[in-house]
Amino acid sequence: MNVLVTGGAGFIGSHVVERLLARGDSVTVVDDFNDFYDPGVKRRNVDGFRLRVRMLKADICDGAAVHRAFTGDKFDAIVHLAARAGVRPSLAQPHLYTKVNVLGTQNLLELAREFGVKKFVFASSSSVYGVNAKVPFAESDPIFNPISPYAATKLAGEALCHVYHHIYGLDVVCLRFFTAYGPRQRPDLAIHKFTRAIVAGKPIDFFGDGKSQRDYTHIDDILQGVLAALDRPLGFAIINLGESQTIELSRLVQLIEQATGLTAKLNRQPMQPGDVPVTFADITKARKVLGYKPQIKIEDGIPKFVQWFRSQP
Repeated sequence: MNVLVTGGAGFIGSHVVERLLARGDSVTVVDDFNDFYDPGVKRRNVDGFRLRVRMLKADICDGAAVHRAFTGDKFDAIVHLAARAGVRPSLAQPHLYTKVNVLGTQNLLELAREFGVKKFVFASSSSVYGVNAKVPFAESDPIFNPISPYAATKLAGEALCHVYHHIYGLDVVCLRFFTAYGPRQRPDLAIHKFTRAIVAGKPIDFFGDGKSQRDYTHIDDILQGVLAALDRPLGFAIINLGESQTIELSRLVQLIEQATGLTAKLNRQPMQPGDVPVTFADITKARKVLGYKPQIKIEDGIPKFVQWFRSQP
């Protein structure tokens, strides 16, 4: 299979690229190496496979630049992971988030149509559920109340994907990721940020009373779902990828303390606008449609992450 991966230098993207190469697929990576976090981190992410892929540094909002990736190549599938990520940053830069996450997705879908790409995997997010009255969150739940620009842009991306399936017959899977973590996790995300601060003896920003809950999903389980979604003809599908278990913020900090052997210093802060009290994936559909079987519980995943973190420069 010949696959285009956008955001292939990022956390999830670099792992997807490695898995595709390991099974013999050809891969083209599109990434703009922007400064949302240190571009040097992204360069290290791709060091292991840079010479085995076609690499294009391009902004997905620049349709002409991304068009070059399709010149002289025929892709069987696109795995679209490139995006501006994060709830809190989207509050400060809503126009940028709309531009990248909506216009950028539109560009990729249009190129899929123009060049006859058969399969499109779109990275959506659990944030689309907003403050959902029902837990766990199922794909059939009404999702008309996003509470951040980031969530709204991911919802818009799903809607665009459905349009291209309905009109052009594109086989599309929208995967709603539930807080992915593991080696190479973005440095702005909680597990990475907390570990870095605790190891450095610095305080961590601790929002709310510690009772907010997240469904943390290890990267190995995310990859299992992404590859299954890529390989199976599904027409149009929206599918949750989570562990289907939740952990409170206070307990998460305790697990990191245990794994590092250090004590966290808490800088207590109020809950932030756009944050939701709980995320919790119903993965019934993923199990049925993708054969998805998450394996790594948070109690095992945190020590694995800390071990990776301590191996880094």
